[in-house]
Amino acid sequence: MQLLIGGDLVPTQSNIDLFKNADITALLGDELLSLWNAADIRIFNLEVPLTDKENPIAKCGLNLIAPICTVKGIKALNPTLLVLANNHILDQGAQGLKSTKDTLNKNEILFVGIGDTLFEASKPQILQRDGLKIGVYACAEHEFTIATENTPGANPFDPLESLDHIQSLKAGSDYVIVLYHGGKEHYRYPSPYLQKVCRKIAEKGADLVICQHSHCIGCFEKGDRSTIVYGQGNFLFDHSKSEFWKTSLLIKVSINDGLCVNYIPIVKKGKGVRLATGQAAEDILSAFQQRSDEILQDNFVEQQYQKFAQENIQSYLRRFFGFGKWLSRIDRRLLNGMLLKKNIIKNNY
Repeated sequence: MQLLIGGDLVPTQSNIDLFKNADITALLGDELLSLWNAADIRIFNLEVPLTDKENPIAKCGLNLIAPICTVKGIKALNPTLLVLANNHILDQGAQGLKSTKDTLNKNEILFVGIGDTLFEASKPQILQRDGLKIGVYACAEHEFTIATENTPGANPFDPLESLDHIQSLKAGSDYVIVLYHGGKEHYRYPSPYLQKVCRKIAEKGADLVICQHSHCIGCFEKGDRSTIVYGQGNFLFDHSKSEFWKTSLLIKVSINDGLCVNYIPIVKKGKGVRLATGQAAEDILSAFQQRSDEILQDNFVEQQYQKFAQENIQSYLRRFFGFGKWLSRIDRRLLNGMLLKKNIIKNNY
């Protein structure tokens, strides 16, 4: 049995027509599409509500939206399961989430990781193939779109609850895959906290833990019984020209008297993605392996994260003080950080 797991997928303005017309050959190319269709189980993260009504919630960052008609392309990709536990699924409020659920149900597309209540959102999916039960659990870090006991949203990672959910899922499954939507965007290593969380998830029974959300390829860590992937990059999200967004991985899981994980590099091309080949594929996998070796070094994860934090602290503080994109640029480029310094002094930080 073979599974293919993709990262974040969002129909964008540049390729809405391709999704609307279900032109998945134009989106993936012949080679990648053939490989995709050959898998027994196909999973990816749909990181956008499907709705024709704009009703953006108050949040930091983008409010994503994709028209309902794009489900034609999503359905043409023939997903076995969509992951919806992410930081954008509630971007258009409760109506956007309901529209997404209704649209997927109407098109008979199975999903996991959201619900009208916290209890419903936390339910896993168990995929049964060839006499095996594969449990899939999806959760997200606490960023604007999580469910509560009485309100809809994504399943949050809660160390007091989620670890028990995973342990229970393992008791009723042959294999468990956990899709964890979290980590730092455009950071190729785990934070010390993320590494601790993922190791605990593996300890509780997950055979494979995949961290999505970072929009870049990260690294992996292999234990005696489990594999942890700290960032696989996007699947199909034509939004940024950043170097981080140009490459990504499909995760290939083969099950035959055990679970074996391999990685298929893909590259962004035009409005879609293509299978990486030749030297490009070798370079992607080589860098992925190098980072994975690095995190095995003593104190590397802690030291690298301290460096990342120091490089980005001013950007985070400007967001915290509500500067916005243009005021942040003016402060950085024209005022040499004067506005940020005044806010820090004013608030006694």
